[in-house]
Amino acid sequence: MDAFYASVEQRDNPELRGKPLAVGGSRERGVVAAASYEARKYGVRSAMASVTALRKCPHLLFVRPRFDVYKAVSVQIREIFARYTPMIEPLSLDEAYLDVTENLKGIETATQIAQEIKNQIREETGLTASAGVSFNKFLAKIASDYNKPDGLFIIKPKQAEAFVAGLHVKDFHGIGKVTADKMHKMGIFTGADLKAQPLEVLVKHFGKVGRWYYQIARGQDDRLVNPDRIRKSIGAEETFSTDLEDVELLLNELWPITEEVWRRAERAQAYGKTVTLKVKFGDFEQITRSRTSLQPITEQAFYERMVRELFEGIFPLRMGIRLMGVTLSNLERADEWDGRQLTFHF
Repeated sequence: MDAFYASVEQRDNPELRGKPLAVGGSRERGVVAAASYEARKYGVRSAMASVTALRKCPHLLFVRPRFDVYKAVSVQIREIFARYTPMIEPLSLDEAYLDVTENLKGIETATQIAQEIKNQIREETGLTASAGVSFNKFLAKIASDYNKPDGLFIIKPKQAEAFVAGLHVKDFHGIGKVTADKMHKMGIFTGADLKAQPLEVLVKHFGKVGRWYYQIARGQDDRLVNPDRIRKSIGAEETFSTDLEDVELLLNELWPITEEVWRRAERAQAYGKTVTLKVKFGDFEQITRSRTSLQPITEQAFYERMVRELFEGIFPLRMGIRLMGVTLSNLERADEWDGRQLTFHF
C-alpha cells in the first residue's frame, strides 16, 4: 500500500488531503509512524522524531494513529488477495507476497492479476496500492517499490540480472545503511559491483549473509511464499508524555506493553526464546537488554519474570526515560523454507 496509515487518514478526512501529514504521537515528544507523500517531499520519514520532522516541515500536520481502522482495512485488502490465491504471506498490515502461479481465477498473466487487485483495492477501499511482479520474492519486492505511488512494475526473468546490476546497493531490500556504508568502503556501489565480488570475499566480510548477497546480485532468491510464515519478532513500545524516573510509574507503563506482546504472540501461535527490553532516555540515547531461554517460552509467568529482571537491571538510571519497549524474538517456526523460482506468464 502507498503511505498506508497516512493515506487512510487522508481518505477519511478531506481536510488532510494534499497536505503534509504525519501519523504518530505528539508534536513535542512523538515519533512519526507514517508520512504522507506530501510530507516525504520535505524529507519526513517514518521512525523520525516529531521534533526533527517539524524542523524539516514546520507546517506538518499530526494525527494520532487509529490501528483498529488500519487493521480493518488490512482485512479488506487480504480478502481481495484471497479471491485470487490462498498463497498469501503477510509482511505487515499493508504489504504481502502472493504466489499466483496457480491462481483461483485461471488468469494467465501475473500482470493482469496485479492490475485487477490494484483496481479492486481502489474501488473497495478508496486507496492506491503499488505492485511488483517477478519470478521471486526479492525481485517482486524491489519492483513494488520502484514505481510508487499507484505503480505496477514488472521484472521478467531475462531482465533480472541487468536490472539488478544497475541498482544502487542501498536500494536492495535487506541492505540497510550500515551494510551499504561497509560495501561502499569495499568499492561496492551497484549490483554490478556486488556481483563482481567472489563468494568467499562476501562471506569473509559479511558472514553467512554474504551468500545471500551473492545470490541477489544475480537476481536469485529461492524462498517460497509461505502462508504460515511466523514473524522474526513480536514487539510493542510506548513513548511517554513526560520523562519518567519513578520505579512504580515505569512499571505501570511497562506491564501493559509486556502483556500486549504476549497477547500478540499467542494470537500468532509463536513462542520465542529471547526477550529484549528497549529503553530510550530523555536525550534519545537508547539501550537494550536481552535474555535468552534454552527452550521456547510457553508460560506467561516465566516471560513476565524475564521482563522484570531485565527492567531491574537498568537501575540506577542516569536520567529519565522517554520510551520503553519489549520484543519477543528467536521465534519457533512452523516449518522451514524450501526453495524454488516461480514460473508463470508475465
